Amino acid sequence: MTIKNIMLGCLYGQAVGDALGLGTEFMNKNEVRKHYPQGLIRYDQIIQDDHRCRWAKGSWTDDTDMMICIMDAFDGTGFNYHAIARNFKEWFNGDPLGIGGHTFKVLCMSDYAEQPEMCSKLWWDLSHHNSAANGALMRTSVVGLAPSYTEEHAETICRLTHYDPRCIGSCVIASSIIHNLVWHNKMLSYDEIRQIGRKYDNRIAEWIGKAYNCSDISLLCLGDTSIGYTLLSLSAALWCYWHAVSFENGLLLTVNEGGDADTNAAIACSILGAKFGYEAIPQYYIENLSKLDEYKAKVSRFINETLNEK
Repeated sequence: MTIKNIMLGCLYGQAVGDALGLGTEFMNKNEVRKHYPQGLIRYDQIIQDDHRCRWAKGSWTDDTDMMICIMDAFDGTGFNYHAIARNFKEWFNGDPLGIGGHTFKVLCMSDYAEQPEMCSKLWWDLSHHNSAANGALMRTSVVGLAPSYTEEHAETICRLTHYDPRCIGSCVIASSIIHNLVWHNKMLSYDEIRQIGRKYDNRIAEWIGKAYNCSDISLLCLGDTSIGYTLLSLSAALWCYWHAVSFENGLLLTVNEGGDADTNAAIACSILGAKFGYEAIPQYYIENLSKLDEYKAKVSRFINETLNEK
């Protein structure tokens, strides 16, 4: 596969996972079975309840919106952190749908665009260092596509809203997996991923081990309590990285577990898209994305700028 093919797979995988995952977001397994007896497979199956009716079928959510905010701040050599913060704030001021509670609290601060890390750390301190939501992990896929400084970019961009070391470690792991697939044609091993996690927080190792050792994704209990926890979403992505036999296999297994399904599938499918490539994504899922032309333009600009620098 070419580097461009892998990058396309990652970015379209993100949007596809997010868009289909919306169909089971916040559902437990019994609710998923009730609404989708044969499983959720297509966008046009997505029920139009009070939550989901706010989006057109095939629409991505805040996960990919925020990833685009990061993508738009790529300057040809790296990511402009101040521009990302401004993009986040401008997006927030547009009254976006589906924004997570932690992210909302940080972005609603009046001086966020000028002092994003200070605002981020303030809310983490106010949580008594217990807030480790997945709102930074959901958007980090594009960070792994930059040619260099992956760890530095992932750390800093995470801290713009999420200061907890579990969040930072999650973002570095996911971005590093993608970066190595794209630029080095290499799959990071279990030991290498554990080593990354160990640098940030010892609690990460347990979730890496769960993903590696569970034979079935259902054993991760993605639809149970703590669905917005960064390490739970990381474990879903890592499970797919090691166990999914195709892009579609990982996509459907993840979304039909329910829980924070749009986020779980967004990060899992960005990794699967990088692993299996753009051609491995069934065209139905790409062609039926809402606002596809807009997304194509942004993705093409980013990839062209990145490859020209490389």
